[in-house]
Amino acid sequence: MSAVAWFKDVGIADRPTVGGKGGSLGELTQAGIAVPPGFVVTTSAFETFLEAIEARAPVREKVTALDPNDLGAATKLSEELRRRVIEEPMPAEVERAILSAHAELTDGVTPVAVRSSATTEDAEDASFAGLQDTFLWVLTGADMVTKVRECWGSLYSVESMTYRRKQDFPEDGVAMAVVIQAMVDARCAGVMFTRSPTTGDKSVITIEGAPGLGSAVVSGEVTPDRWVVGKITGEISVRDISDKHAKQVPAEGGGIKEVELSGAERSQPCLSDEELLALREVGRKVERHYGKPQDIEWAIDKAGNLLLLQSRPETVWATKDALAPVKPPEDNPLKHVMSIFGGKK
Repeated sequence: MSAVAWFKDVGIADRPTVGGKGGSLGELTQAGIAVPPGFVVTTSAFETFLEAIEARAPVREKVTALDPNDLGAATKLSEELRRRVIEEPMPAEVERAILSAHAELTDGVTPVAVRSSATTEDAEDASFAGLQDTFLWVLTGADMVTKVRECWGSLYSVESMTYRRKQDFPEDGVAMAVVIQAMVDARCAGVMFTRSPTTGDKSVITIEGAPGLGSAVVSGEVTPDRWVVGKITGEISVRDISDKHAKQVPAEGGGIKEVELSGAERSQPCLSDEELLALREVGRKVERHYGKPQDIEWAIDKAGNLLLLQSRPETVWATKDALAPVKPPEDNPLKHVMSIFGGKK
């Protein structure tokens, strides 16, 4: 298997080789959804790398033996394994392949996002979202190679290892692919749920967004604007516009920085009604493609183009549905915009 796979050549069925995120981005690309272009450093590259490390001392065997309730042992093991991954040289054939693909993607000038894509993430029965690393606005091929290694190392974070052990995932089946994707210099970005995240109602789409890069919304560092849109009717039943104190933007020299907002950008909606309805349409299209509700990350660039950065199965209400009858539509639309970070808006 090749060390590199382009989005156009993979789909969700390729999760064992490109991970959950890579498989989703390939699936969206093949379905005709606008996605920033990119490629995946495959699990084959990871396995080649891990074999070199395990030739000197075990890795997977130590994780399998870990007691997930022993935080001290987990912390010690995480420090050891992440240090070994960071210090291990990249296999020469892998490094050549990913540098060549990076040059083809960027022409040497386009910044990229380097995003972990574990084979166990974004499955329908478990969500590993947020347990592995993502790096934004990576400027050079050399930096990209370093960040790929750090993504591999994040597979051995305390949170990731203990979650796998508690879920009883076989460690031999756990591998890390890495997505390399052209960055979007977003005017506005956020998330979209094709069923209500607070009530489970499938008749609405809840959209959250804020100025700048979507990392501020996903991390919860900025309270986003929120809307509830009828999935069939397109009626915008709730407009919850927040006081957005800051946004995250590209930093000179790579990475991102936070800047304070003032005036209209702080208090006005970050999306127009036309953009909300465009998001509704693409959300419906993605949900129809997968046949189930989705949790979607999106961005609108400074030219006004709508792009999807990720789509994963909604897991919280899907799990509840398996245990209880389907939730009927909610009469009070305000219940769809209770903050997912706690409290009610």
